[in-house]
Amino acid sequence: MDPIIPDGEFDAAIPKVTPADDPDLAKPLESIADFERRVAARQAGAATQKDAPSTPNASPGSPVMADKPGADAIGSAPIGDAELAKPLPPLDSFEIRPTTFAEPTDDTRVVELAYGIRLDGLAEADVQSGGGLADAFAASSALRRGKGRAANLAQLTSRVSEDSLLLGKLLAAQGWFDARITTRIDRSATADGQPLTAVLDVVPGKRFTYATIAIDAAPTVPPSLIRDNLALRTGAPVVAAQVLGAEARVALALPENGYPFAELGQRDILLDPDSGGADYRLPVTVGPRGTFGTIVSEGQRTFDAAHIAVLGRFSPGQPYDSHQVDDLRQALIATGLFSAVAVEPRHSGAIGPDGIEAVTIAVRQEAGPPRVIAATAGYGTGEGFQVQGSWTNRNLFPPEGALIVSGLAGTLKQGGGVTFRRADAGRRDRTFELAAELDHAQYDAFSAYTGRLAARVSYDSTPLWQKRLTYAYGAQLIGSDESVYVPALAQRTRRTYAIAGLTGQIGFDTTDSLLDPAKGFRVVALVEPEGSIHGSFAPYARLRLDGSTYYKIGGDLILAARVRLATIEGVALDDLAPSRRLYAGGGGSVRGFGYQQLGPRDPNGDPTGARSLNEAAFEARYRFGDYGVVAFIDAGQAYQDAVPRFTDLRAGVGLGARIYTNFGPMRIDLATPLARRPGESRINVYVSIGQAF
Repeated sequence: MDPIIPDGEFDAAIPKVTPADDPDLAKPLESIADFERRVAARQAGAATQKDAPSTPNASPGSPVMADKPGADAIGSAPIGDAELAKPLPPLDSFEIRPTTFAEPTDDTRVVELAYGIRLDGLAEADVQSGGGLADAFAASSALRRGKGRAANLAQLTSRVSEDSLLLGKLLAAQGWFDARITTRIDRSATADGQPLTAVLDVVPGKRFTYATIAIDAAPTVPPSLIRDNLALRTGAPVVAAQVLGAEARVALALPENGYPFAELGQRDILLDPDSGGADYRLPVTVGPRGTFGTIVSEGQRTFDAAHIAVLGRFSPGQPYDSHQVDDLRQALIATGLFSAVAVEPRHSGAIGPDGIEAVTIAVRQEAGPPRVIAATAGYGTGEGFQVQGSWTNRNLFPPEGALIVSGLAGTLKQGGGVTFRRADAGRRDRTFELAAELDHAQYDAFSAYTGRLAARVSYDSTPLWQKRLTYAYGAQLIGSDESVYVPALAQRTRRTYAIAGLTGQIGFDTTDSLLDPAKGFRVVALVEPEGSIHGSFAPYARLRLDGSTYYKIGGDLILAARVRLATIEGVALDDLAPSRRLYAGGGGSVRGFGYQQLGPRDPNGDPTGARSLNEAAFEARYRFGDYGVVAFIDAGQAYQDAVPRFTDLRAGVGLGARIYTNFGPMRIDLATPLARRPGESRINVYVSIGQAF
């Protein structure tokens, strides 16, 4: 490469300097020591000149002009300065001082971009999808979450891109698989004054519809089992949620109809962009058709296979139904005896000539703690405070043989008892009980020391299985020492009673909940034939009929009403133990009055009990969240005759509060009697668990 300027030309352009031109060029170089002394002398002369008066006529030979004119200045400090020779300080002793600005700065100020949103081209697709597209976009949009504010343009651009992807997914989920979404940020001011507008232009394109629907599966019984439950139709748009829902229904329907081992494969949807048609294909492995076979108990066994069969509502040979398997699992959990339990079908290999397999039901158990301690408390005017506790071993006598020890402590009643209870006794939800109880009661109507032995069989509703028809029957022996008012003596005296009797109860229930019904009705009839066995046998019968109904208005208001009729036939009032007579008044009877305070009274004003009664109540229950309020009116009366006269009815009105929990509502009711009479409390309070009825 040729040089830009030739060497000869460059050398010719440089002037020649010789010692003749500058004699200093011929002098030898001074030593470093001489150089430093000369510089130090010059610095000292400069300092002297600065402090001395101005001497404009100084001669060139003065100290100030020690250097000849034109000498270069080296600096303000000599090279031999002692400070420059010192070593540098260590870094950890170096002090950093903040810079102070003449005017303070505001570092907390955040600069944001304001923006608007415009969505074009989605309206028609939104109408076709039933309004779901716009709502779904509004719920998940990054731009809308930003509420019209972005930190900078990069963040705004990122949100626009995110929403573009969101729109594409939403449109594809509704059948628009080739939709095009373009975006831009418009810098012209919008109608609402925003300087920037994020614009998303949507071109949905074709909406794909089913051209064919094919199921690849072995024959089933009935043949249309899969197709009837696959709720997809040709000509309908391809909607993702509908596809998932239809396939889930098939996955449930097959085991519900005898195919416990059926499995769905991966669907295949082939799209034709020219016609907008979609070919749908679903492979299904049906597996063998099954019936219920044997039950196998595994793990840490609490129940054997025989008792598990009692809980199951199916028999060997019946067509397999997953509903029944789920119900068995829930029944096992409801016993409260397991920390974990699993129920699943298994191949038995026992396939009959018709191709039907007897499916083994495997129950794997892990026992839980069998002992339970429970307590409840309540208060009622006339009843006082009561606290009741119990200790239970729910499986002391397997299977499901429980021992219950209970006690009650109250201001007016105390007692205790021991109960043996066999749950699911030979039949699911049938219970057998043996009970021994001792208690003491001290009421205005009577005082009594009572012992009771009872046996009872019941078939009741449970939270898992609320039954239309329920029943109970049993027998009991009662021995009691009680105070009783004797008209012939015109005073109270104590008598001993020995009573034997039977009990029978039947109920019919159409309500939607055991603890807090909102609709339906209930009817319960109780019959107790019994008699005194102290001396000669004197039989009589206690009869009671209860009914209640519930009606829901709107979503939160429930109207509820109840009635009760009761009578004792075949015995005079004076021959009846006071504890077996009928009483009205109190929290479970007629609110607004004290416990047992309605009905006949002796000359001292104390209740004597009755042989008949009638009661009615009406409530308006309003619930908001886990709380509620109740307005109510109760009415009733007790009579000395065996047939209710429906006269001299007393009524009480009040308000109540409810706190709803997972084990039922807790209630506090305040009531006052209408047309209050002397001696009656103005305000009566009732606290307990559960609705009044």
